[in-house]
Amino acid sequence: MRIGVLTAGGDAPGLNAAVKAIGERALRDGHEIIGIANGWAGLAKDFDGAKLTEADLRGVIGQGGTILGTARFNLDSPEGGRDRVLRAIDEHLDALVAIGGDGTQRVTNWLCERGAPVIGVPKTLDNDLPGTDFCIGFDTAINIVAESLDRLHTTAISHHRVIVVETMGRSTGWVAALGGLAGGADLIMIPEFPVAMDQIVAHLNRRRAAGIVYSLVVVAEGVDLSFLGGTEPRELLNEGIGGVRHATRGVGPFVAAKIEELGGFEVRTTVLGHLQRGGSPSARDRIFATRVGTAAYDAAVAGKFGLIPVVREDNVVLVPIASIATGKRKVPREIYDLCMSLF
Repeated sequence: MRIGVLTAGGDAPGLNAAVKAIGERALRDGHEIIGIANGWAGLAKDFDGAKLTEADLRGVIGQGGTILGTARFNLDSPEGGRDRVLRAIDEHLDALVAIGGDGTQRVTNWLCERGAPVIGVPKTLDNDLPGTDFCIGFDTAINIVAESLDRLHTTAISHHRVIVVETMGRSTGWVAALGGLAGGADLIMIPEFPVAMDQIVAHLNRRRAAGIVYSLVVVAEGVDLSFLGGTEPRELLNEGIGGVRHATRGVGPFVAAKIEELGGFEVRTTVLGHLQRGGSPSARDRIFATRVGTAAYDAAVAGKFGLIPVVREDNVVLVPIASIATGKRKVPREIYDLCMSLF
């Protein structure tokens, strides 16, 4: 059996652990494992796949990024990319495991509906795929946010400053909420529960009145600028199947400028950006990626296509790709209230 595996969309710590799990199981059982280069581009253009060997997979479990390469490749511009992917799968593979987030899984579901032998694996730092408690890369991202806040805490105290920290989070605030909670942020702003600028400044003034001379404010990149009194940029860069590049909206710097203007605080901004993607995966991401990668492989060899392994209450279960290919998993009120209750 020729099993292809690709990583699409943004890179994330833990991708290589999943590729390793799929590949080593395939090689152990006498199958061929074909690494597809650069996500969907490796199928939509000239076929760009190569056999993976034990040597290729050795030692990669703790390596960040993806050994296969990735790209935010738009299969709909120009048109016909999806059909070329279908033909490439039919010509070169007996099964395909696609590791990626919502954009990737929408494509995987489209392929499944047309009879392609595909399996999904959930990966997104935003952790916003519905139907799964956990996605590859999320745990590492919130650990990086927490560590960054630990480091910024000391300089904020020393200089009596407000420091605004912008995190990833296009339409959900999982990274900001849990990373901020773990890092002791003093205020967290996420798309699910908008906070007006006057509320933010009032909160910081209360801290100042209580003799607290610093504050750490965490803001997800996707919060509503108009609710804060700003305006959206006229043009935003697009990232293929990944959608709009929200980091270009400048939410963190905008919030910092308004705090300084309305509250008279000395404010600095830190945009964590790609730091949240980089470096070695956490132990939890390595374990989770290994578990879902193994489950995806088992489904492929059993011919159980159109499914994706997800985590629910720490159990890995297979569900239809269609069930997670639309919608967003939002931060619940309970978690947000917990974040706010500690400030």
